[in-house]
Amino acid sequence: MPLGTDLICTGADVLLFLDQKRTYLVTAKKGERFHTHKGYVCFDDIIGRPFGRRVKSSLGVDFVVFPPRIRDYLRKMRHTTQVLYPKDIALIINYSDIGPGSIIVEAGTGSGVLTSALAHYVQPTGRVYSYEVRKEFVERARKNIERTGLAEFVVLKEGDVTRGIEEERVDAVILDLATPWMVVPLANQALKVGGSFVSFSPTIEQTIKTTEALMDNKFVDVETVECILRRIKVQAGQTRPETLMIGHTGYITRARKTLIAG
Repeated sequence: MPLGTDLICTGADVLLFLDQKRTYLVTAKKGERFHTHKGYVCFDDIIGRPFGRRVKSSLGVDFVVFPPRIRDYLRKMRHTTQVLYPKDIALIINYSDIGPGSIIVEAGTGSGVLTSALAHYVQPTGRVYSYEVRKEFVERARKNIERTGLAEFVVLKEGDVTRGIEEERVDAVILDLATPWMVVPLANQALKVGGSFVSFSPTIEQTIKTTEALMDNKFVDVETVECILRRIKVQAGQTRPETLMIGHTGYITRARKTLIAG
């Protein structure tokens, strides 16, 4: 569904918001209902009406109807692999220095979560070329990406990126795979001068090998960070960090290509 549409149309995706922890991404279809533990919502009650309104379920519980954002799609995607957290995706995008018109090589595709986020930022004239060795993952990612409305900005490629990158003069190479160090020499050939290399790895051993490969291939501005997110419970007289938090998820390594070939 195009962002910015004011009225809810039949066949449009909508986000039913109950609270921060309970949201439902559904397709509004005439004559149908969506059932929750708080009662069902009749789509006929929202079709033809503007987004942002409240609708009552059959049990009298209020839901707010929002147009889905890219973040909502990413959170609700069906996963075939462990996916990146929003905190890591945001930092990867910042480090890759991408924007409208950027050309990106990504591997591996997995469920298409990072792929969709990248496509959101390179539209309307950029492209994401995403490599994935497993056919079943490619097909799952294709379905996920199509639902976001971003499929035209993505080229899914079933293949092993460690054996070669077909694209040339790309703005960024972004990796989320087990052996990123094997891709570094290929990324050096594929990137524009000044282009960005960004890799996400869950273990320090992977990170060390990747950093060594980047140095051997004359990359500069090499840096590894860990992004840790802590939510704050805000309530009068009780404001404090939440007891549970998202701790370590992985290490993000970034670098830039120089004119000197490795």
